[in-house]
Amino acid sequence: MRARGADALAAGTCLAAPAVVTTPPSLDALPPREMARRAEEIGVAKAGLDATTTLLLAVLAGAFIALGAALSTTVAAGGWALPYGVARLLVGVSFSLGLVLVVVGGAELFTGNNLIVMAWASRRVTTARLLRNWALVYAGNLAGALATAILVYVSGVWRAGDGAVTAAAVATADQKLALDAGEAIARGVLCNALVCLAVWLAMSARTTTDRVLAVVPPVTAFVAMGFEHSIANMYLLPLAALIEGDGVTTWGSMWTDNLLPVTLGNIIGGAGLVGGVYWLAYLRPREP
Repeated sequence: MRARGADALAAGTCLAAPAVVTTPPSLDALPPREMARRAEEIGVAKAGLDATTTLLLAVLAGAFIALGAALSTTVAAGGWALPYGVARLLVGVSFSLGLVLVVVGGAELFTGNNLIVMAWASRRVTTARLLRNWALVYAGNLAGALATAILVYVSGVWRAGDGAVTAAAVATADQKLALDAGEAIARGVLCNALVCLAVWLAMSARTTTDRVLAVVPPVTAFVAMGFEHSIANMYLLPLAALIEGDGVTTWGSMWTDNLLPVTLGNIIGGAGLVGGVYWLAYLRPREP
């Protein structure tokens, strides 16, 4: 009897379903070294997108950033009644809408895509693929931002606030066009360093809430301090040109006086000061 019982126990043990041990998903943020690897993988994926998908997502990103700029212009209207710093802080927080939509909604933004240099530096993306992505995304961002500027103009919302929104839009454009080339480049560098840091911080996130909280402070900072974002300016300057007609803001002056030097600065700040530095810190080949 004991033998039979032992045999039955052994048989039962063999036939029983194995215990499954599951590890609950971690909510801890990724550490910087893992963020660097994630940034590299995302860069490979972005560079590998087909042209149609890239353009569609780039148009979305241009529109998203333009919507953030439209909101910030409305918030800026009449802001001279507040202390300068408080008014700029509110404008910066409101502009964060644009990058939140890009990061959470999923879109291709030229300034954020400067981080593809991390995959390029690791030789996982060719120079041709890198430049192809930047060119397609820049063109798509321009189309999305211009289309949004036209829609906002046709809607007439720029007349709101008894002309306060109009004044804010025109004053913003005039200030941007008054910068000399050195100032525009420097402000572009500082701007995209903060924008790419916002994207970098979002790579550590595991939830939507994390992503939003990571994006808002750096974006608020660059707007509040008056730095220059090329894609936002693709909305702000054309809107002012449409409002003014034959005023100070012209289609030619947008490029020569602002967009070209700001774009150069954005590349230096995003690709060099953020992507390049973090690649050197975490991804560069090391001798054993």
